[in-house]
Amino acid sequence: MSSAPLSPPEAAPGPVAARRQLDRLWQRGTEFLGCPFALLGGAMTWVSERHLVAAISTAGGFGVLACGAMTPALLAAEIDATRSLTEAPFGVNLIVMHPELDALIEVCLAKRISHVVLAGGLPPRAAMARLKAGGAKLLCFAPALAIGRKLVRNGADALIIEGAEAGGHIGPVATSVLAQEILPELQQVPVFVAGGIGHGEAIAAYLRMGAAGVQMGTRFVCATESIAHPRFKQAFIRAHARDAMPSVQVDPEFKVIPVRAIANQATRLFTATQIEVIGRHRRGELSQEAASLAIEHFWAGALRRAVIEGDIEQGSLMAGQSVGLVTREQPVREILAELVAQTVAALARALQPERQPASSLA
Repeated sequence: MSSAPLSPPEAAPGPVAARRQLDRLWQRGTEFLGCPFALLGGAMTWVSERHLVAAISTAGGFGVLACGAMTPALLAAEIDATRSLTEAPFGVNLIVMHPELDALIEVCLAKRISHVVLAGGLPPRAAMARLKAGGAKLLCFAPALAIGRKLVRNGADALIIEGAEAGGHIGPVATSVLAQEILPELQQVPVFVAGGIGHGEAIAAYLRMGAAGVQMGTRFVCATESIAHPRFKQAFIRAHARDAMPSVQVDPEFKVIPVRAIANQATRLFTATQIEVIGRHRRGELSQEAASLAIEHFWAGALRRAVIEGDIEQGSLMAGQSVGLVTREQPVREILAELVAQTVAALARALQPERQPASSLA
Protein backbone atom coordinates (compact mmCIF):
# COMPACT_ATOMS: atom_id res chain seq x y z
CA MET A 1 0.00 0.00 0.00
CA SER A 2 1.58 3.27 -1.11
CA SER A 3 1.54 6.33 1.03
CA ALA A 4 0.04 9.62 -0.17
CA PRO A 5 2.53 11.93 -1.86
CA LEU A 6 4.00 14.63 0.31
CA SER A 7 2.72 18.13 -0.43
CA PRO A 8 5.42 20.64 -1.40
CA PRO A 9 6.61 22.84 1.46
CA GLU A 10 5.24 26.38 1.61
CA ALA A 11 7.53 29.03 0.22
CA ALA A 12 9.64 30.60 2.93
CA PRO A 13 8.73 34.19 3.80
CA GLY A 14 10.94 36.55 1.79
CA PRO A 15 11.86 40.20 1.55
CA VAL A 16 8.33 41.26 0.57
CA ALA A 17 6.85 39.81 3.76
CA ALA A 18 9.72 41.28 5.78
CA ARG A 19 9.17 44.73 4.28
CA ARG A 20 5.48 44.51 5.15
CA GLN A 21 6.46 43.57 8.68
CA LEU A 22 8.84 46.54 8.87
CA ASP A 23 6.06 48.86 7.75
CA ARG A 24 3.86 47.47 10.55
CA LEU A 25 6.58 47.60 13.19
CA TRP A 26 7.46 51.24 12.71
CA GLN A 27 4.05 52.48 11.61
CA ARG A 28 3.54 54.29 14.89
CA GLY A 29 6.84 56.08 14.42
CA THR A 30 6.34 56.99 10.77
CA GLU A 31 2.85 58.34 11.47
CA PHE A 32 4.13 60.37 14.41
CA LEU A 33 7.02 61.85 12.41
CA GLY A 34 5.16 62.14 9.12
CA CYS A 35 7.87 60.51 7.00
CA PRO A 36 8.43 57.12 5.27
CA PHE A 37 11.19 55.87 7.61
CA ALA A 38 11.06 56.13 11.41
CA LEU A 39 14.74 57.07 11.47
CA LEU A 40 15.59 60.29 13.32
CA GLY A 41 18.85 62.08 12.62
CA GLY A 42 20.46 62.75 15.99
CA ALA A 43 21.07 66.46 16.57
CA MET A 44 24.85 67.08 16.52
CA THR A 45 26.12 70.62 17.10
CA TRP A 46 27.89 72.04 14.01
CA VAL A 47 27.03 68.88 12.04
CA SER A 48 23.22 68.77 12.06
CA GLU A 49 22.72 72.00 10.15
CA ARG A 50 20.58 72.85 7.12
CA HIS A 51 22.34 70.69 4.52
CA LEU A 52 22.42 67.42 6.46
CA VAL A 53 18.98 67.90 8.01
CA ALA A 54 17.37 68.68 4.65
CA ALA A 55 19.08 65.69 3.04
CA ILE A 56 17.86 63.27 5.73
CA SER A 57 14.27 64.53 5.50
CA THR A 58 14.24 64.60 1.70
CA ALA A 59 15.50 61.01 1.59
CA GLY A 60 12.65 59.77 3.79
CA GLY A 61 14.09 60.02 7.29
CA PHE A 62 13.46 62.77 9.84
CA GLY A 63 16.19 65.40 10.13
CA VAL A 64 16.60 67.40 13.35
CA LEU A 65 18.38 70.76 13.50
CA ALA A 66 20.82 71.14 16.38
CA CYS A 67 20.20 74.58 17.87
CA GLY A 68 23.09 74.26 20.31
CA ALA A 69 24.20 77.72 21.41
CA MET A 70 22.46 79.58 18.55
CA THR A 71 20.72 82.84 19.27
CA PRO A 72 17.01 83.06 18.43
CA ALA A 73 17.84 85.09 15.29
CA LEU A 74 20.35 82.49 14.10
CA LEU A 75 17.88 79.66 14.72
CA ALA A 76 15.18 81.47 12.74
CA ALA A 77 17.59 81.93 9.83
CA GLU A 78 18.67 78.28 9.96
CA ILE A 79 15.05 77.09 9.92
CA ASP A 80 14.33 79.27 6.88
CA ALA A 81 17.48 78.02 5.14
CA THR A 82 16.52 74.40 5.79
CA ARG A 83 13.04 74.99 4.40
CA SER A 84 14.61 76.39 1.25
CA LEU A 85 16.31 73.01 0.72
CA THR A 86 13.43 70.62 1.50
CA GLU A 87 9.66 70.50 1.64
CA ALA A 88 9.77 67.45 3.93
CA PRO A 89 9.12 67.79 7.68
CA PHE A 90 12.03 68.23 10.08
CA GLY A 91 12.44 69.02 13.77
CA VAL A 92 14.52 71.27 16.03
CA ASN A 93 16.56 70.19 19.05
CA LEU A 94 16.71 72.73 21.89
CA ILE A 95 19.03 72.52 24.91
CA VAL A 96 17.01 73.16 28.08
CA MET A 97 19.96 74.94 29.77
CA HIS A 98 20.12 77.57 27.00
CA PRO A 99 19.70 81.01 28.63
CA GLU A 100 17.23 82.06 25.91
CA LEU A 101 15.17 78.87 25.87
CA ASP A 102 11.84 80.72 26.01
CA ALA A 103 12.76 82.88 23.02
CA LEU A 104 13.95 79.83 21.07
CA ILE A 105 10.62 78.13 21.75
CA GLU A 106 8.81 81.18 20.40
CA VAL A 107 10.92 81.00 17.24
CA CYS A 108 9.97 77.35 16.73
CA LEU A 109 6.29 78.14 17.21
CA ALA A 110 6.38 81.21 14.97
CA LYS A 111 8.07 79.14 12.26
CA ARG A 112 5.51 76.37 12.76
CA ILE A 113 8.07 73.66 13.50
CA SER A 114 6.09 70.43 13.79
CA HIS A 115 8.40 68.58 16.21
CA VAL A 116 10.66 69.94 18.95
CA VAL A 117 13.16 67.86 20.90
CA LEU A 118 14.08 69.12 24.39
CA ALA A 119 17.50 67.81 25.39
CA GLY A 120 20.35 68.36 27.83
CA GLY A 121 18.42 67.78 31.04
CA LEU A 122 14.93 67.52 32.44
CA PRO A 123 12.74 70.01 30.55
CA PRO A 124 10.89 72.67 32.56
CA ARG A 125 7.16 72.02 32.73
CA ALA A 126 6.47 75.58 31.55
CA ALA A 127 8.54 75.02 28.42
CA MET A 128 6.73 71.77 27.70
CA ALA A 129 3.33 73.42 28.22
CA ARG A 130 4.22 76.35 25.92
CA LEU A 131 5.28 74.03 23.09
CA LYS A 132 2.15 71.93 23.48
CA ALA A 133 -0.10 74.98 23.56
CA GLY A 134 1.58 76.23 20.40
CA GLY A 135 0.80 73.02 18.51
CA ALA A 136 4.27 71.43 18.36
CA LYS A 137 4.80 67.74 19.01
CA LEU A 138 7.22 67.33 21.88
CA LEU A 139 9.99 64.70 22.18
CA CYS A 140 12.00 64.32 25.41
CA PHE A 141 14.91 62.14 26.52
CA ALA A 142 14.14 59.55 29.20
CA PRO A 143 17.21 58.14 30.99
CA ALA A 144 15.08 55.89 33.21
CA LEU A 145 11.57 54.43 33.34
CA ALA A 146 10.40 56.63 36.23
CA ILE A 147 11.55 59.77 34.44
CA GLY A 148 9.91 58.59 31.23
CA ARG A 149 6.58 58.16 33.00
CA LYS A 150 6.89 61.63 34.55
CA LEU A 151 7.65 63.19 31.16
CA VAL A 152 4.59 61.55 29.64
CA ARG A 153 2.43 62.84 32.51
CA ASN A 154 3.83 66.31 31.87
CA GLY A 155 2.86 66.18 28.21
CA ALA A 156 5.68 64.58 26.20
CA ASP A 157 4.26 63.24 22.92
CA ALA A 158 7.18 60.83 22.40
CA LEU A 159 10.34 59.74 24.18
CA ILE A 160 13.90 59.06 23.12
CA ILE A 161 15.95 56.62 25.17
CA GLU A 162 19.67 57.03 24.56
CA GLY A 163 22.29 54.71 26.00
CA ALA A 164 25.91 55.21 26.98
CA GLU A 165 27.13 53.97 23.58
CA ALA A 166 26.06 57.30 22.05
CA GLY A 167 28.41 60.12 21.15
CA GLY A 168 28.62 63.42 23.01
CA HIS A 169 27.21 63.78 26.52
CA ILE A 170 26.15 60.38 27.81
CA GLY A 171 24.48 58.71 30.76
CA PRO A 172 25.71 55.61 32.60
CA VAL A 173 23.28 52.97 31.25
CA ALA A 174 23.65 50.97 28.03
CA THR A 175 21.07 51.24 25.25
CA SER A 176 20.18 47.56 25.47
CA VAL A 177 19.43 47.83 29.20
CA LEU A 178 17.34 51.00 28.80
CA ALA A 179 15.35 49.29 26.05
CA GLN A 180 14.62 46.30 28.29
CA GLU A 181 13.65 48.58 31.17
CA ILE A 182 11.44 50.99 29.26
CA LEU A 183 10.00 49.49 26.06
CA PRO A 184 7.86 46.76 27.68
CA GLU A 185 6.57 49.11 30.38
CA LEU A 186 5.94 52.43 28.64
CA GLN A 187 3.62 52.19 25.69
CA GLN A 188 1.42 55.29 25.98
CA VAL A 189 3.61 57.24 23.52
CA PRO A 190 6.06 56.32 20.74
CA VAL A 191 9.54 55.53 22.06
CA PHE A 192 12.62 55.94 19.85
CA VAL A 193 15.86 54.13 20.73
CA ALA A 194 19.29 55.75 20.32
CA GLY A 195 22.93 55.09 21.16
CA GLY A 196 25.31 52.78 19.33
CA ILE A 197 22.95 52.05 16.42
CA GLY A 198 24.58 51.88 13.00
CA HIS A 199 23.20 48.76 11.31
CA GLY A 200 19.78 47.45 10.35
CA GLU A 201 20.23 44.37 12.54
CA ALA A 202 19.96 46.59 15.63
CA ILE A 203 17.06 48.55 14.15
CA ALA A 204 15.12 45.32 13.57
CA ALA A 205 15.84 44.11 17.09
CA TYR A 206 14.64 47.29 18.80
CA LEU A 207 11.54 47.51 16.61
CA ARG A 208 10.64 43.94 17.54
CA MET A 209 11.08 44.92 21.20
CA GLY A 210 8.46 47.63 20.76
CA ALA A 211 10.37 50.72 19.66
CA ALA A 212 8.55 53.07 17.29
CA GLY A 213 11.82 53.85 15.52
CA VAL A 214 15.45 54.74 16.16
CA GLN A 215 17.69 57.79 16.28
CA MET A 216 21.20 57.83 14.80
CA GLY A 217 23.82 60.56 14.73
CA THR A 218 27.28 59.08 14.19
CA ARG A 219 26.17 57.16 11.09
CA PHE A 220 25.38 60.45 9.30
CA VAL A 221 28.58 62.38 10.09
CA CYS A 222 30.28 61.03 6.97
CA ALA A 223 27.33 61.71 4.68
CA THR A 224 28.28 63.49 1.48
CA GLU A 225 25.90 66.28 2.46
CA SER A 226 27.51 66.74 5.88
CA ILE A 227 29.60 69.93 6.11
CA ALA A 228 32.00 68.30 8.58
CA HIS A 229 35.64 68.87 7.62
CA PRO A 230 37.22 66.11 5.48
CA ARG A 231 39.76 65.40 8.25
CA PHE A 232 36.90 65.03 10.75
CA LYS A 233 35.21 62.52 8.45
CA GLN A 234 38.44 60.61 7.90
CA ALA A 235 38.89 60.31 11.68
CA PHE A 236 35.48 58.62 11.82
CA ILE A 237 36.22 56.32 8.89
CA ARG A 238 39.52 55.20 10.44
CA ALA A 239 38.14 54.73 13.97
CA HIS A 240 37.08 51.48 15.62
CA ALA A 241 34.31 51.16 18.21
CA ARG A 242 36.85 50.98 21.04
CA ASP A 243 38.35 54.33 20.01
CA ALA A 244 35.20 56.23 21.07
CA MET A 245 35.80 56.61 24.79
CA PRO A 246 34.06 58.56 27.57
CA SER A 247 35.99 61.44 29.12
CA VAL A 248 37.85 60.66 32.36
CA GLN A 249 37.03 62.20 35.74
CA VAL A 250 40.20 62.33 37.84
CA ASP A 251 38.67 63.47 41.15
CA PRO A 252 35.00 63.06 42.20
CA GLU A 253 35.23 66.46 43.91
CA PHE A 254 35.56 68.02 40.46
CA LYS A 255 32.68 66.65 38.44
CA VAL A 256 33.24 65.96 34.76
CA ILE A 257 30.13 65.29 32.69
CA PRO A 258 31.11 62.25 30.61
CA VAL A 259 31.42 62.89 26.88
CA ARG A 260 32.10 60.06 24.43
CA ALA A 261 34.57 60.99 21.71
CA ILE A 262 37.34 59.45 19.64
CA ALA A 263 40.52 59.54 21.72
CA ASN A 264 43.14 62.03 20.53
CA GLN A 265 45.77 64.39 21.91
CA ALA A 266 43.07 66.60 23.44
CA THR A 267 41.49 63.80 25.47
CA ARG A 268 44.90 62.84 26.86
CA LEU A 269 45.70 66.49 27.61
CA PHE A 270 42.33 66.86 29.36
CA THR A 271 43.30 64.19 31.87
CA ALA A 272 46.69 65.82 32.43
CA THR A 273 45.04 69.24 32.80
CA GLN A 274 42.69 67.94 35.50
CA ILE A 275 45.65 66.54 37.44
CA GLU A 276 47.57 69.82 37.12
CA VAL A 277 44.61 72.07 38.04
CA ILE A 278 43.51 69.93 40.99
CA GLY A 279 47.10 69.91 42.23
CA ARG A 280 47.14 73.71 42.17
CA HIS A 281 43.89 73.72 44.16
CA ARG A 282 45.33 71.34 46.75
CA ARG A 283 48.36 73.63 47.11
CA GLY A 284 46.08 76.62 47.73
CA GLU A 285 46.89 78.35 44.44
CA LEU A 286 43.33 78.10 43.09
CA SER A 287 39.93 78.16 44.76
CA GLN A 288 37.65 75.21 44.11
CA GLU A 289 35.44 77.42 41.95
CA ALA A 290 38.39 78.64 39.86
CA ALA A 291 39.70 75.11 39.47
CA SER A 292 36.27 73.80 38.44
CA LEU A 293 35.94 76.57 35.84
CA ALA A 294 39.39 75.82 34.44
CA ILE A 295 38.43 72.18 33.97
CA GLU A 296 35.01 73.02 32.55
CA HIS A 297 36.42 75.55 30.05
CA PHE A 298 39.03 73.14 28.67
CA TRP A 299 36.69 72.05 25.86
CA ALA A 300 35.40 75.53 24.98
CA GLY A 301 35.29 75.75 21.19
CA ALA A 302 36.82 72.29 20.82
CA LEU A 303 33.92 70.81 18.85
CA ARG A 304 33.95 73.62 16.30
CA ARG A 305 37.74 73.31 15.94
CA ALA A 306 37.30 69.67 14.98
CA VAL A 307 34.10 69.74 12.89
CA ILE A 308 34.59 73.01 11.02
CA GLU A 309 38.34 73.68 11.13
CA GLY A 310 39.49 70.07 10.90
CA ASP A 311 41.75 70.10 13.98
CA ILE A 312 41.41 66.42 14.82
CA GLU A 313 44.14 66.43 17.48
CA GLN A 314 43.20 69.43 19.64
CA GLY A 315 39.48 69.44 18.80
CA SER A 316 36.71 67.25 20.17
CA LEU A 317 35.82 64.23 18.03
CA MET A 318 32.43 63.44 19.59
CA ALA A 319 31.33 60.04 18.28
CA GLY A 320 29.28 57.06 19.38
CA GLN A 321 30.67 53.53 19.50
CA SER A 322 28.87 52.85 16.21
CA VAL A 323 31.71 54.84 14.61
CA GLY A 324 33.30 51.45 13.93
CA LEU A 325 30.49 50.81 11.44
CA VAL A 326 31.25 53.98 9.46
CA THR A 327 33.50 52.83 6.63
CA ARG A 328 33.15 55.43 3.87
CA GLU A 329 31.54 58.68 2.80
CA GLN A 330 28.09 58.13 1.28
CA PRO A 331 25.10 60.22 0.21
CA VAL A 332 22.33 60.29 2.81
CA ARG A 333 19.91 58.59 0.42
CA GLU A 334 22.34 55.68 0.08
CA ILE A 335 22.85 55.43 3.85
CA LEU A 336 19.12 55.27 4.48
CA ALA A 337 18.55 52.74 1.69
CA GLU A 338 21.33 50.57 3.12
CA LEU A 339 19.90 50.73 6.65
CA VAL A 340 16.39 49.86 5.45
CA ALA A 341 17.71 46.96 3.35
CA GLN A 342 19.68 45.63 6.33
CA THR A 343 16.60 45.89 8.55
CA VAL A 344 14.44 44.05 6.01
CA ALA A 345 17.09 41.33 5.66
CA ALA A 346 17.25 40.89 9.45
CA LEU A 347 13.46 40.61 9.67
CA ALA A 348 13.41 38.16 6.76
CA ARG A 349 15.90 35.91 8.54
CA ALA A 350 13.73 35.97 11.66
CA LEU A 351 10.70 34.94 9.56
CA GLN A 352 12.43 31.88 8.14
CA PRO A 353 11.10 28.60 9.62
CA GLU A 354 13.57 26.62 11.66
CA ARG A 355 15.22 23.85 9.67
CA GLN A 356 14.48 20.42 11.02
CA PRO A 357 17.20 17.74 10.75
CA ALA A 358 16.45 15.21 8.02
CA SER A 359 15.17 11.90 9.39
CA SER A 360 16.27 8.60 7.92
CA LEU A 361 13.85 5.82 6.98
CA ALA A 362 14.21 2.60 8.93
